[in-house]
Amino acid sequence: MTDFSRRNFLKLSGLSTLTVAGATFLTGCGPAAQSSDSSSSSSSDSSTSSSSGVLGDGKTLRVGMEAAYAPYNWQEEKASDTTIPIENVSGAYADGYDVQIAKKIAEGLGMEPVAVKMEFGALVDSLNNGTIDIICAGMSVTPERSQSADFTDSYIDDEVVMVVKQDSKYADATKLSDFDGATVLGQKDTFYDDLIDEIPNVNHLTPVATVPLVVDGIENGTCDAITFSSMSLPNLLQNYPDLKKVELAEGDGFSDPSNPDNAAIAKGQDDILAKLNEIIGGISEADRLSIWQDCMDRQPA
Repeated sequence: MTDFSRRNFLKLSGLSTLTVAGATFLTGCGPAAQSSDSSSSSSSDSSTSSSSGVLGDGKTLRVGMEAAYAPYNWQEEKASDTTIPIENVSGAYADGYDVQIAKKIAEGLGMEPVAVKMEFGALVDSLNNGTIDIICAGMSVTPERSQSADFTDSYIDDEVVMVVKQDSKYADATKLSDFDGATVLGQKDTFYDDLIDEIPNVNHLTPVATVPLVVDGIENGTCDAITFSSMSLPNLLQNYPDLKKVELAEGDGFSDPSNPDNAAIAKGQDDILAKLNEIIGGISEADRLSIWQDCMDRQPA
């Protein structure tokens, strides 16, 4: 973990914060189907968009996401008023909080949104090779990611918490040091995994690709604890009553557990970034929380 505080980075970069982030217990991610020709063409579109004020081709907004990270994003078999088509999975649709924000962004830009399903770790590279136009995938801005993409203001924020089994010897822990020597699991390429190294003498397991696999880890006894989304916690505990949140005392937890959700676009499109922030800024906190709750209520069990 870097000593650079993510909260300080948000302040320095002028990014705002609100409240939420996600997690789930769903299926694995599908492949990111692409051809070199389409990537080359899209990259050309992206390069001209910085001067034309148009994102991508200006018609279809290709939104990169896992479509396996409820309540942020997940895959559906049928279309509804809350879904968008998944471009690279035949007959499939995406729903979730990221999808609802992407729909508002697309509406504000006068475009039609489609999801492009891929692994979380491939999103930034896919943005830069023109495979997608924007990332809306429960992704947080970091100093490292900001070197490769431009991030919008937060459209919802969360916190990273620790979860154990009710009968765990760590169930009554109140500080990170209580987990000295514990085996802890997180999701690959996320803050949920990065923060684990703040635990003294932790047995940091190799991170897994999806939140469902993280939950499997704690359920099957592979680990003593997992890192998880505070906003998604109520649904987790409802589905897994044998689990509980660890109540860490103030000042004795992670150095900075905040976990904002930011959209990202390729660099060099300042006019587009300003427009995206205008659209996101027009969504009230009450509306964000209402959209989130609706997604929590309808996400797959």
